[in-house]
Amino acid sequence: MSMVKLYDTTLRDGTQAEDISFLVEDKLRIAHRLDELGIHYIEGGWPGSNPKDVSFFKDIKKERLEQAKIAAFGSTRRAKVTPDKDQNIRTLVQAEPDAITIFGKTWDFHVREALRISLDENLELIFDSLAYLKKHAPEVFYDAEHFFDGYKANPDYAIKTLQAAQDANVDCIILCDTNGGTMPHEVASIIDDVKKHISTPLGIHTHNDSECAVANSLMAVHHGIVQVQGTINGFGERCGNANLCSILPALKLKLKHDCISDDQLKRLRELSRFVYELANFSPPKHQPYVGNAAFAHKGGVHVSAIQRHPETYEHLRPELVGNSTRVLISDLSGRSNILAKAEEFNINLDSKDPVTLDILDNIKDMENRGYQFEGAEASFELLMKRALGTHRKFFSVAGFRVIDEKRHEDQKPISEATIMVKVGGKVEHTAAEGTGPVNALDNALRKALEKFYPKLRDVKLLDYKVRVLPAGQGTASAIRVLIESGDKESRWGTVGVSANIIDASYQALIDSVEYKLHKSEDSTTSRS
Repeated sequence: MSMVKLYDTTLRDGTQAEDISFLVEDKLRIAHRLDELGIHYIEGGWPGSNPKDVSFFKDIKKERLEQAKIAAFGSTRRAKVTPDKDQNIRTLVQAEPDAITIFGKTWDFHVREALRISLDENLELIFDSLAYLKKHAPEVFYDAEHFFDGYKANPDYAIKTLQAAQDANVDCIILCDTNGGTMPHEVASIIDDVKKHISTPLGIHTHNDSECAVANSLMAVHHGIVQVQGTINGFGERCGNANLCSILPALKLKLKHDCISDDQLKRLRELSRFVYELANFSPPKHQPYVGNAAFAHKGGVHVSAIQRHPETYEHLRPELVGNSTRVLISDLSGRSNILAKAEEFNINLDSKDPVTLDILDNIKDMENRGYQFEGAEASFELLMKRALGTHRKFFSVAGFRVIDEKRHEDQKPISEATIMVKVGGKVEHTAAEGTGPVNALDNALRKALEKFYPKLRDVKLLDYKVRVLPAGQGTASAIRVLIESGDKESRWGTVGVSANIIDASYQALIDSVEYKLHKSEDSTTSRS
């Protein structure tokens, strides 16, 4: 079995996606992470197209990579210009990458309508450009643009373009599904035919417009290609490129291609989230392999089964890709969910303990009223502690008041919150302003408690979501508030439900603060 090489184009093709742009520094940081993952080739960009990519190729030379080779991307020479005089070709050579990839036209329709040259002239463009680059670069790859569409329109000519690349002695010819419309069965039969005419190693580059990019890439490997191109998280133009976060584990764990090590594969989820962070995107929780929900279980039957045999509802062990099993708590939950969740929080529950059934009944009643614990695991842990009698009351709130005032038509409203808390025998009465009523209440609560519990200064409110529950009562409908908080070590979610948005927010805020105090106490106890 030939070694399949991984070719990442996140830094070039991935940046062509809508709303994605990386600074040179971002690209350097991502390159290091790709190298650590075991990617063989990292396409850094098109040095002839913009100053940012020129800077990347200059700066990456100063970096030390463990194994990855840096590839530069460009196109064949222009018509009527020799390769040594073509600015695009010269810029590729001047970038001094480890490998150079250029694309050329395969589809006769594109040759006539886009390049407006004869079919024979296009063959000369391909051969001349690649033959010249082979003299000036360690490795040269040829991207046969629109290959599958070109083959379907005119198979004889599409094969001739590949033969021109083969005659130039390129190291790999990559078959591109540029428009992303090819089906997996077509990829299989076309590759089989190509191999009858071409002996040069083949690669695959697919787009996801028909949501077949990953399937097409894996089908291509099954039919003998040796280089797979794609991007982290499937970033790319239009609907994106083939997603390496899905291709990699499938190659290694399902098709048994030893393309990266076990330890490298465990970094997959971490890398996925790192790239989302630099792109300023929220990671989609339902993304296969690496998403938060990829190994999340909600139904009680599922949870009971995976506790005995994980393979009953998990296609692989999540730890292999750096993920983990999550048990969700909802009105679908059975006793096994409660026990699994308790174990996750190091809380001892017995399946026959009446407390377990009490918690289950309480959860179902609360969810009936609009509570949701899937994104509020901190509130759920506090609920369990209260039921077990292990919940410590660090403070109590005697009352609060929130005032919103708009003093002038052209000015923003002013929010002020007043709160009275009791800690031990001491009462603290505090007021604070905020950018809105919830922010003002949060500020007042923190201000009142921080003198007693200085660790609360570490807590940041990271996300705040409001959902109007479908009660059909208009502005009198119940409100669910989900709050995500965090400190230097972790993040946690809390929930509140009420017909009053301030009261719902207050419940979630109180849980957030209490969870932090319990967490700090638990960590202190474990250290001592």
